[in-house]
Amino acid sequence: MDAYLRLKKQFEINGDSKKAVKMTAYMRYLFPFYGIPSPKRKAIYKGFLKAEKQKKEIDWDLLDACYADEYREFQYFVVDYLTTMKKFLTYDDLPHLMKYIKTKPWWDTIDGFTRIIGHMGLKDARIHDLMLIWSKDDDFWIRRMAINHQLGRKAKTNTQLLEQILLNNFGSSEFFINKAIGWSLRDYSKTNPEWVRHFIETYKDQMDALSIREASKYL
Repeated sequence: MDAYLRLKKQFEINGDSKKAVKMTAYMRYLFPFYGIPSPKRKAIYKGFLKAEKQKKEIDWDLLDACYADEYREFQYFVVDYLTTMKKFLTYDDLPHLMKYIKTKPWWDTIDGFTRIIGHMGLKDARIHDLMLIWSKDDDFWIRRMAINHQLGRKAKTNTQLLEQILLNNFGSSEFFINKAIGWSLRDYSKTNPEWVRHFIETYKDQMDALSIREASKYL
């Protein structure tokens, strides 16, 4: 708890009320902000995260306290902490992660956790089956994570898994889902444009226009 209070004090000292107003508005007034830009925020706890990494053990009590704080910078800290410690995460840690994912969800934290889950999938094949389950979840944020969890994998992309997850999400009217479908295809098109081109040609009648537009950006 001492670490949480020290971090809170640093956030309060470095806050900018004018920036806070703009950041809060940008996030549709869903969360209050201290008004600390990302580079400055990360600089505040850079040394702390470096020390935590040497411990090779995740402090879930600290993360729980931080994620419960009303200010959005604390949720960003948790994402950055877990990104730093991702090599120490295991499948058994998923209940912890799900608690954060389900709390105060918006695209900013969801996309951060997606990268963390994606890294876990490279180490544990059980994540593949889990992503198929998530791709049919009632919560569209969970489905978005399944759709985008392979971003950046390039040649390591499991195309069979990607295809099935995308098929499970066709017909959605949710912006964040259709955007994610296009985003996942656009990212993979940098590695295998022919696969993406064939995918679009095969399923274009089932795809939302937004998905096709995003997917075709680099083709």
